[in-house]
Amino acid sequence: MTDSQITAQILTESLKYFLKYRDQTVVIKYGGNAMIDEKVKESILKDILLLKTVGIKVVLVHGGGPAIGELLEKYEQKSQFVQGLRVTNKKTAQLALTALAGKVNKSLVQDIIRLGGNAIGVSGIDGKLIEAKPISEDLGYVGEITAIHPEIIERINQTDAVPVIASAAIGLDGEIYNVNADTAASRIAGSLCAEQFILLSDVRGLYGNFPDEGSFIDEINLTNLEKLVKEKKITDGMIPKIEAIKYAMQEGLGQAVLLDGRVPHALLLELFTDRGQGTLINH
Repeated sequence: MTDSQITAQILTESLKYFLKYRDQTVVIKYGGNAMIDEKVKESILKDILLLKTVGIKVVLVHGGGPAIGELLEKYEQKSQFVQGLRVTNKKTAQLALTALAGKVNKSLVQDIIRLGGNAIGVSGIDGKLIEAKPISEDLGYVGEITAIHPEIIERINQTDAVPVIASAAIGLDGEIYNVNADTAASRIAGSLCAEQFILLSDVRGLYGNFPDEGSFIDEINLTNLEKLVKEKKITDGMIPKIEAIKYAMQEGLGQAVLLDGRVPHALLLELFTDRGQGTLINH
């Protein structure tokens, strides 16, 4: 079989997945090392453009931890964390918005256009997309998401552009709040009743006994997932992701996937092959 014939066969086998996801919404949370490595970043953005080309409504939500940290350091603003949350004063909140909606968001939009696609970048404060209230006085301008208004995303999805969302939030008081990007992405996925919510991270997915590869979990439902959490087999940074997924599923999300964004073409392997690539979480 020639290379051309192999390519044709792969495309034919993927047809059922093209049809499954066509006109459906797929929300992708992008961050971590997958955002820092330029080669990995380009691979992911090319995958996203392919998804858009075959008729999938892709929504890209991103954080910007490293960029925020760099900007705070430049302006001599020390970062202090309480239970994994960055204590945020008013100046820090403004700098975080500059890093997220300015540097990171527009860089992603620029890269998508450079690769031949189209994108529109907005932040959670635009159109009151992400509303939040302060969590506590101790944390300052760290917000708890209270509402999602996805109309601006729905309008962008009617065009040929990929909506690229920076995970900042706005309060009813008009103040800017720093919110967890995983939580923001999951809430957006739930509000859009997305067919799929994909969290790109730096690990393959879930393990029953990390890092034993033999304990890798390729599919799990919410009931068994909660058992793993109670048994403390899932801890640390994965807990907020799990809680975010659970909430989004209550709001209308179909399925979620934890996926290693460093794997070349991980998105295509997950969505368009029988085996998938990460951990699939369903109801």
